[in-house]
Amino acid sequence: MLRVWDSTSTAGFLHSMWYQDVDDKLWRENRHGGWATFFVLVVILIWHCCKRFSFRFSSSTVNRTSSDASIHPHFRMSEIISHADLKFLIKNLDQMLFENEKWEHVIDKRNAFLTYNAQCCKPKDGPMKYLSETVFENCSPKVLIDFYMDNEYRKQWDKTLVEHEQLQVDTTTGVEIGRTVKKFPLLKPREYILAWRLWEGKHKTCYCFVKECEHPSTPRHKKYVRVRFFRSGWRIRKVPGRNACEIKMFHHEDAGFNTEIAKLAFAKGIWSYVCKMDNALRKYSAISHPQSSSAVTALTLIQKISPGLDTMEGITESPGASMATTFCGEVTSEAKERKSPKRASRKLLANGLLLVGGAICLSRGHSSLGAKVAMAYILTKLRKA
Repeated sequence: MLRVWDSTSTAGFLHSMWYQDVDDKLWRENRHGGWATFFVLVVILIWHCCKRFSFRFSSSTVNRTSSDASIHPHFRMSEIISHADLKFLIKNLDQMLFENEKWEHVIDKRNAFLTYNAQCCKPKDGPMKYLSETVFENCSPKVLIDFYMDNEYRKQWDKTLVEHEQLQVDTTTGVEIGRTVKKFPLLKPREYILAWRLWEGKHKTCYCFVKECEHPSTPRHKKYVRVRFFRSGWRIRKVPGRNACEIKMFHHEDAGFNTEIAKLAFAKGIWSYVCKMDNALRKYSAISHPQSSSAVTALTLIQKISPGLDTMEGITESPGASMATTFCGEVTSEAKERKSPKRASRKLLANGLLLVGGAICLSRGHSSLGAKVAMAYILTKLRKA
C-alpha cells in the first residue's frame, strides 16, 4: 500500500532525502559542518548503546528480584495487603476517587430474589474498572460471607473455576494466598496467584480486598497465562430495615483480553452468571457447612477495622481535593518506587548527550544536509522521550 509522506514532517524529510543526488560535495562544502555532523552521529550511537544497556540492566534486575523472592519462602506476607489497601477499597466503594473519571452504565436487572447493577470506567493507561452492587433478598450477611469465601463449594456451581488451592496463611495479619485457574471460551486458561484479607467493621460489615502476588511454590507454567494485575474487593452488609443484604464490589483486572470484547461479554453474560450464583446461594443456605477446627483461612482470622479507618465507613460524599490527593499519593507510591533511579539517570544522561550534540551543531550555524538529518533525529527522539 502506498503512503503519502508529509514533506513538513521529520519522516517525510528523511524519506525524501534518500532520493536526492547526494555526493561528496555536500560534506566538503563545509568542513566544520561535516565534523559537527560526525560528532552528532557519534552521540546518537552512544544514545542507542545507553538505551540498550538500560533495557538489559532493568531486565536483569527484575530477574534477580524474582529469584531472590524464591529464596525466601516465608517472605513478608504482612506487607502484601496493608491498611492502605483497605482505605483504597473503601474510597472506591464509596466512589470518592471518581471525580476525574468517566463512568458509564452497563446493566441494571432485578427479579423477586435479587437486584444487580454495574458500571464501568476505562482509564487512560490501564484495564477496565468495574463497580457493581448486588442485593440478595431473604439472606443474612453471615451466610453471604461464608458463601463467597467457600472456594470448594464454588467449584460445584462456577464452571469457569478449574482449580483452586490454598498456598499460605499469615496467622498474624490474616493474609491468605491461593492459586486459582479459570477457563474461558477459545482462550488459554488464566492462572491467578492472589492474596486476600478480611476486616470486620461496624454493624457486622465485612470487607475483603484481593490483589495479585507471586509465591515461590508456583512457578509459571506454559499451559496457563499468569494474570499480572488484579485488584478487587467487596463490602457485605445488611440492608437497613429489610431482610436482605448487599455486596458492593470494585474490580480492576488485566487478564490479557481485548477491552471492548471483554466489556461486551460482561454486559451480555453477567446477569445469567449472577442468577446462577443466586441459585447456588439458596442451596448453600439450606445445608450446613461445618468448618474443620484445623482449617485456618482469612475468614477465621478476620480482624476488626482500626478506629482511624472505621470512621470512613458510610461516607458517601466526596472529600476535599487535599484528602483525595494525599490518598492518591499513597496508592501510587508503590508504582513510583518501581521506577529505578539509575534508569532515570541514564535516560537523563542520554538526553543530555543529544542536547550537547545539537547545541554544537546549532552554535556553529552549519546547514549541511547531514546536520539537518541529525538534528531532525534528535528532535524526534527528544519529543518521544
